[in-house]
Amino acid sequence: MNISDIAKLAGVSKSAVSRYFNDGYISDEKRERIREAVEQTGYDPNNSGRKVRKKITSLVGVIIPKLSSESCAKVTEGIGEVLDNEGYQLLLVNTSYNSSKEVESLDFFRNNRVDGVILLSSAITKLHMTVLKKMRVPTIVVGQNVAGFSCVCHDDEGAAYALTKLMIERGAARPAIIGVDRMDTAAGQARYEGFSRALSESGITHRTEYVETARFTADSGYDKANRLLSQPIPPDAVFCATDNIAAGAMLCCLEHGLKIPDDIMITGVGDSQVGSITPVPITTAHLHYRTSGIEAAKMLLEELRKKDSVRRILKLEYDIVERGSTKINHIT
Repeated sequence: MNISDIAKLAGVSKSAVSRYFNDGYISDEKRERIREAVEQTGYDPNNSGRKVRKKITSLVGVIIPKLSSESCAKVTEGIGEVLDNEGYQLLLVNTSYNSSKEVESLDFFRNNRVDGVILLSSAITKLHMTVLKKMRVPTIVVGQNVAGFSCVCHDDEGAAYALTKLMIERGAARPAIIGVDRMDTAAGQARYEGFSRALSESGITHRTEYVETARFTADSGYDKANRLLSQPIPPDAVFCATDNIAAGAMLCCLEHGLKIPDDIMITGVGDSQVGSITPVPITTAHLHYRTSGIEAAKMLLEELRKKDSVRRILKLEYDIVERGSTKINHIT
């Protein structure tokens, strides 16, 4: 028996039940229906195995880097699935990949009455750490590994290594990378390290002219691929830090008259929808974004129950999804 069950029995929303138990505003009619449901079931929130500490606002702040991002949407969906069942509501802040706004948002939640915070960040700077260390409520980080805080992250290095190794095994001799800013230790630095390790283990020279840094957009992927193809000896494979970047790179390659994967192979990361509808479907690494949101919400609830709970890091695995962009027998 939990808040969701009481809400269903009373014919009200979960947030109404949450306000009932936390002395919030609720109409007399709804209050009576909830009271009757509680009396009928004998539900006692103080003895419920799923009960966390007394809530202040029933709000959890969630900071995301891009509202329209498919991966962010999946993470948020996972967070909502867990917290909604506990009567919490999400207060979303979209930062548009603005690091300063991320810090401002953390500070806002630090100084306002929310029960906890979940941060999806593209980079953790010194300013981030300054505010994070001052947080008055449990704070969970998703996508990055931050010392001293509970985090849910992905094996970005492993995914990049596996994808690059796959292209090399398929015959690539001149792999290139279109990465993102390495201030982003997950999508930027870790994926770059995975790419580099695959080259090193295969005895392939790491050529600086085959390294480009893009933004998280298809347009930027297109521009950076154009630079790579302008080299005297262009690459025959491109590992891209995201599927969006890979989609842009693919368009550029096709416009140059290259056949994929015969002339050049392309891989991305994220297993997003865009990668499955490109002219040649993109080989990618499936990252479990929705699961990361679910696990982050569970961590938050655990820290709300136990103020002295041990901080922990959960690294989620990846799955390689091979499609036409690396299969040599694919006909374009």
